[in-house]
Amino acid sequence: MSKRIGLLLLLLVFPVLVYLFLKFFGQNRYTLPKYFPQDVVENTLNGKTVSDTIFHKIPDFSFLSNSGDTVTQEISRDKIYVADFFFTTCPGICPQMSSQLKRVQEAFIDNPDILILSHTVDPETDTKEVLDAYAKKYKAIPGKWFFMTGEKNKIYDLAQKGYFISALEDSNYSDADRFIHSDKLILVDKDKQIRGYYNGTDEKDVDRLILEISVLLDGYAKRN
Repeated sequence: MSKRIGLLLLLLVFPVLVYLFLKFFGQNRYTLPKYFPQDVVENTLNGKTVSDTIFHKIPDFSFLSNSGDTVTQEISRDKIYVADFFFTTCPGICPQMSSQLKRVQEAFIDNPDILILSHTVDPETDTKEVLDAYAKKYKAIPGKWFFMTGEKNKIYDLAQKGYFISALEDSNYSDADRFIHSDKLILVDKDKQIRGYYNGTDEKDVDRLILEISVLLDGYAKRN
């Protein structure tokens, strides 16, 4: 048991140690990309024309959370968050994704600037009561990790047009097999811009997510 606990601690701490090494012992030029440029605007600065790229932002949303509260984009004001799409009866990748998100929660458990937003793709089954039981199973912290349900078309529209990932229902299949969704975890910054996609079933890729959240936090800290 002690070996398992030690291994878990190592997996949680390693990405942070890598980040600290880059910060204090190397020239940390590690920056994250912004996804999906929408437009380029030109402004005049000190008599010179400066081009500025406008990037896609996550649109507004309104869903019911596992606590019974309405969750809107206001919850993420001045926050960094990780989003994913899942369903509670998923026989495949969802348990892996939720387990990896639990690692993300634990890595930033004391940082109120980091949230997790999980959206069900099966709202008929995943009522707030069902979601709340699922949240407890993964030890989700209220106010930090939200499980959300709502109108199916709005959930799918947010996935496809907001986060640019797959989420749909294929009526050619029955039961849980008819729900199709991405395995991606999406990193969103305080400006509602997408900064990264990560395989939610891949521990190493989630290590990268944890590291890059730390990079974002450092970038915001240097602005202040």
